[in-house]
Amino acid sequence: MASTLLVVDNLLDWNPYYPSDQVITFESYLATEQGESPQRVRIINLCSSYSYLSDGYYCSLLAEARGHHVIPSVKVLNDLGKKALYQLQLEDLSLTLARAFKSRADTDHEITLLSYFGATADPAFHELARLLFERFSCPVLEVTLILNKHWEIKGLKPVSHRDLDDPQQTVFAEALDNFSKKVWRKGRSRKATRYDLAMLINPDEKLPPSNRGALKKFIKIGRELGIEVELITQQHYARLPEFDGLFIRETTGIDHYTYRFSKKAEAEGLIVIDDPTSMLRCTNKVYLADLFRTHHVPCPKTWLLHKGNALHLDRVESEAGFPVVIKIPDGSFSRGIVKVNNRQELDLKVEELFQKSALLLAQEFLYTDFDWRIGIFNNRALYACRYYMVKNHWQIYRHHESRSDCGNFETLPTFEVPKAVLEAALKATQPIGNGLYGVDVKEKNGKGYVIEVNDNPNIDSGIEDKYLGDDLYRLIMTEFLRRMENRSKGG
Repeated sequence: MASTLLVVDNLLDWNPYYPSDQVITFESYLATEQGESPQRVRIINLCSSYSYLSDGYYCSLLAEARGHHVIPSVKVLNDLGKKALYQLQLEDLSLTLARAFKSRADTDHEITLLSYFGATADPAFHELARLLFERFSCPVLEVTLILNKHWEIKGLKPVSHRDLDDPQQTVFAEALDNFSKKVWRKGRSRKATRYDLAMLINPDEKLPPSNRGALKKFIKIGRELGIEVELITQQHYARLPEFDGLFIRETTGIDHYTYRFSKKAEAEGLIVIDDPTSMLRCTNKVYLADLFRTHHVPCPKTWLLHKGNALHLDRVESEAGFPVVIKIPDGSFSRGIVKVNNRQELDLKVEELFQKSALLLAQEFLYTDFDWRIGIFNNRALYACRYYMVKNHWQIYRHHESRSDCGNFETLPTFEVPKAVLEAALKATQPIGNGLYGVDVKEKNGKGYVIEVNDNPNIDSGIEDKYLGDDLYRLIMTEFLRRMENRSKGG
């Protein structure tokens, strides 16, 4: 479990705000004896000056030396101290700035705004403030924008909370409250939990990997095991260091913030599911196809198609015949996957899909009434489902403009899964890692053929837990607990 301390120059500096036992002076922090502690400590450095060799600079420096996570870090202070350093990290924000000013009619050619823990008083600049906070995690950051041919960031400067007026203090307090609610829990008894687990979700996702019922089960079972589970969203990137683990429960992607969360959490020493290595290996079907070939994992015959190489299409036509399935490497939920029935359809569809990727996969078509989904965690099969195809369709999902249809399901104990299917699923995950995976397998003529491995498998209340019930969540959370305990022991 992590604890949070706010370090100020003088306790009087905190008078405008709600009192908290977690507010201490730099002098007190300096005098703190450092012994081994099971808790992870986060420092929010609110000293009035961050200049080189000031109290604020030394606060961040000592926090890092003590193994505490601190905001702002010494790197951030150094970067903000030299325009040449921070300017390099601003070059890709032009579109964000353009969106911010799209609905505004500013006559000024220079604007100054304050970002409080990645939030602003003006909603138009929320996205900009959040992105800046991810790169320069600073309690209060002054951002100067200037209009030349287009809007650009002229300067960044840390600002002391002591210099804020009354309205700004209110925004600062609300932002701090949202950033780390633990600071405000004065007089509240500490929960009897040993570890904090962040669960990353997207409340607006149409097809999330876990429904509300499953999320509630994870939270309930976690508490029973001594794990406090907190739901977080994209806005809470900078809060990751206060947790002991990260469990990603939204659809992942390499060019997506879920990968940044995973990388950040791993760098901070958290137990992470999905870990970044598993994400890299599972989200790209080209990688998986080569991995399966190298490790002799049974799978449908697969051909790689390279943009502009018509010989590849000739080969697919002659060796695979029709129908054949064409896939983009990073599709999910049956998106970016098409079945073609002749050469004309093949030419047409690959031309469309090559707009999204330089490589495509062609895979022999194996029709089955259902696909097996084997849930595997730490190289152990936890659950098994049969996902049936949508009626009059060849896939589990069929997407329309305004909705998505899916077929029926059947959940079984793993001991009722055909041996060939179970063995193929386990063999597919072993070269990937020891994370949580959902392996899709087709069963044909007594053999199992692995279609793909998902690093972010569905675990929905009423579906994947239909046989095991609460025990499915308990198995997953128990493994989290084991890993967090091993890490805290140095294992």
